[in-house]
Amino acid sequence: MTAETVVIGGGAIGLALARDLRLRGKSVTMIERDPEGFNASCGNAGGFGVTEVLPLEMTNLLRNLPRWLLDPLGPVRVGVGHLPSMVPFMAGMAKTMRPGERARISRALSALLSRARADSLPLIESLGLRSQLHERGALWVYETLQAFRADETSRNERRALGIEMQELSAEEARALEPALGPRVVAGVMTPQWMHMDDPAEVVRRLRAQVVEQGVDVVTGEATAISGKAVLLADGRKVPFGSEVIVAAGAWSGQLARSVGDRVVLDSERGYNRTIPGADIGLTREIIFAERHFVATPMSVGLRIGGAAEFRGLTGKPDYRRSAALAELARRYFPGLETTDGTDWMGHRPATPDSLPVMGASARRGDVYYAFGHGHVGLTLAATTATLLADLVTGRAPDVDLTPYAISRFSR
Repeated sequence: MTAETVVIGGGAIGLALARDLRLRGKSVTMIERDPEGFNASCGNAGGFGVTEVLPLEMTNLLRNLPRWLLDPLGPVRVGVGHLPSMVPFMAGMAKTMRPGERARISRALSALLSRARADSLPLIESLGLRSQLHERGALWVYETLQAFRADETSRNERRALGIEMQELSAEEARALEPALGPRVVAGVMTPQWMHMDDPAEVVRRLRAQVVEQGVDVVTGEATAISGKAVLLADGRKVPFGSEVIVAAGAWSGQLARSVGDRVVLDSERGYNRTIPGADIGLTREIIFAERHFVATPMSVGLRIGGAAEFRGLTGKPDYRRSAALAELARRYFPGLETTDGTDWMGHRPATPDSLPVMGASARRGDVYYAFGHGHVGLTLAATTATLLADLVTGRAPDVDLTPYAISRFSR
């Protein structure tokens, strides 16, 4: 039987889309290369980053990139062989420096993130995970007053978009989280941030829920959309009756190009180490502002994650980066034992303007996109599902999807 809708991708966004479309009466088939795998939706730092309303700032990146590239374990790494592929991405980032672009992008991010909590809570509750969602905010910490003062502009930009930013002294930061050592000289509390005990449990329960709803899960690697079918790497075809939605994360670019849509998308590979039994008393996610990594207390242990590595979809993981993050964390948490833990690498789907790709294809009326969410895939899974399900079923979405259209890459 041919399903009305095929969803390509079984991460948090694809699963949430399949769920919403089934609830609205659609028959749905979902294609996922590894339905039981530990993908980016499972291995992330667990945060609902509703404060992430600012695009990556090109000036800061350019200022620090030469130093970071010389450090093989720095916060940003680009593989030598991947550098030519990065040219369109960097050119796209440069466009964000145009007057008014940063403000426009920030408004577009805020339009989505401002509703993320309200959209996510019903989904989390339906999975029986409300007790595992912690609304304790996140604490940003600094090791130099120079960096703390330099971030004042971005704090004010966030405040203008409705984000609470409470500036703290070192003593106030340590009063909130006594595990922090003397390296911290200032902090910022963002009370709207949330985190999950284990994002993998969200994916597992959501997967079980959609199967129970009657979603057909096909295991395979989607390589192209041709006619009214999705082509798989092994030669199979998965037909669809009405529409197909591409929600394949960092692998979505090839699928978009197969129908003639241009997109600039890369894998921003993230690393982490999860240390079971490392109970150092943290109650909320800690964001190390200068070092660009985080530490999150979870039911599965202390997860220390971050870094941005651009080496494409096929380069082997370099788990020295996980070890380096864990060693950095030990500088802030005296006495933390970091050698025993599980290392992980995942592919974040990154766009040069920090905006996701959401909405209809510019080439075909039966192809829709929901990818490119970067660091906020878990955060925006429920919001994306609601907006795209509205669009697919003929309702007007509550948010204008124009800023997220794939057609922006052809201008």
